[in-house]
Amino acid sequence: MSRNTDLLLTAIAPAIWGSTYIVTTQFLPSGYPLTVAMLRALPAGLLLLLLVRQLPQGIWWARVLVLGALNFSIFWWLLFVAAYRLPGGVAATVGAIQPLIVILLARALLASPIRPMAIVAAIAGMGGVALLILTPSAALDPIGIVAGLAGAVSMAAGTVLSRRWQPPVTPLTFTAWQLTAGGVLLLPAVLWLEPSLPALTAANVLGFAYLGLIGAALTYILWFRGIARLEPSVVAPLGFLSPMTAVILGWSVLGQSLSPAQIAGMAVVLGSVWLSQRAQQAKPVTERLATT
Repeated sequence: MSRNTDLLLTAIAPAIWGSTYIVTTQFLPSGYPLTVAMLRALPAGLLLLLLVRQLPQGIWWARVLVLGALNFSIFWWLLFVAAYRLPGGVAATVGAIQPLIVILLARALLASPIRPMAIVAAIAGMGGVALLILTPSAALDPIGIVAGLAGAVSMAAGTVLSRRWQPPVTPLTFTAWQLTAGGVLLLPAVLWLEPSLPALTAANVLGFAYLGLIGAALTYILWFRGIARLEPSVVAPLGFLSPMTAVILGWSVLGQSLSPAQIAGMAVVLGSVWLSQRAQQAKPVTERLATT
């Protein structure tokens, strides 16, 4: 399978993640962030486990717990903290630093080269996200900023370690393990910190089913498959597609306005994703220094 096909399949995941906001606000009960995160991860993980019928062995138990925490439990918890304490635009812009963190962690943990074009693409992507959803009246909250940055570090570390720790199983099985671990780790926090859900409506059930089966199971199979086949610094910038999809859905489904700045932001985001792929063909900084 060609590299471009791998890229397109991987890009489907963040594009679908962009629908999470509209599904959460339109179909799910409000005020239960940890419960929603747990119900997004655990049922999907258990369903995939029933399909693969394979459990981790040996050291993979510990590794899967670490990855489940980084990619799901810690990341989603901090994401909700940032979302509650910051305006959505600020939270998303802070989280957009993730591709830059991935480049640095990949250098430290995978000895991946640092390419100048990749850094430029990551910074440009942050600017594009800011144009998409940041408003002039956005307020800053220190705890929210720290949570957003820590969440970006958690997801970046999970992305890089998912590449470094490649088990001898299919992406489907690897996804099943991580989703289940992430959901199990969230369960105590749900029982301790949040009240029970009210009686669910048909719309609630439909929303949970979508987030679990499509927004978690399908997308993370594609995401972890992409991490296994492509460099983390190639995969991470695809995450910029998520806020772009959210804005497009808000405009097309909810009738929200679309400003010239947001249209410019879309162009910048797409340009940064393209540039991040071109960066793989550029000579890395380490090679350039060695030849000077």
